Amino acid sequence: MIFETSRLLVRRLAETDFDAFHEMQSDADVMRYTSDEVYDKAENIRQLQDCIECYSKPDNDFWVWAIVRKSDQQFVGTCAIVPSDGRPGIGYRFLRKHFGKGYGQEVCDGLIEYGIGKMSLSEIVAWVDVRNVASRKILDRSRVMFVDEVLTEDGATDRFYRWSASEGE
Repeated sequence: MIFETSRLLVRRLAETDFDAFHEMQSDADVMRYTSDEVYDKAENIRQLQDCIECYSKPDNDFWVWAIVRKSDQQFVGTCAIVPSDGRPGIGYRFLRKHFGKGYGQEVCDGLIEYGIGKMSLSEIVAWVDVRNVASRKILDRSRVMFVDEVLTEDGATDRFYRWSASEGE
């Protein structure tokens, strides 16, 4: 286990997560506000394997984990601490059937606490498409602070959030 929240466990991804991982990664509603596209089975097999292989790399800085419910160990999504413009960035993704259950806030807060406490990160960033109202609300309630809105290359607008130890919160 990487960390836990009141209802969720965050653990390493496993090959047995593939069916749910593929369902999530191939759902246009899930992928709508990400920089990723909807992926086919072959690409999802490759991506899952890449995530799993990162766990054993020396000096790995690309961490994608499974999110499962404590009550029944059901896979509900993924979360990550990965490089974002050279800084550690947080992210999360859920199967559509788990939207609106408050899991996003639990995982976002857990990722930040894990990054600060266990990984000793001095900075954490997050980006969200302004149209993704649910994720904007989650980040607005978290420890990361809104910094700016930035126009992306594809014409969308992203909100940039940041937490820094040097700023004392």
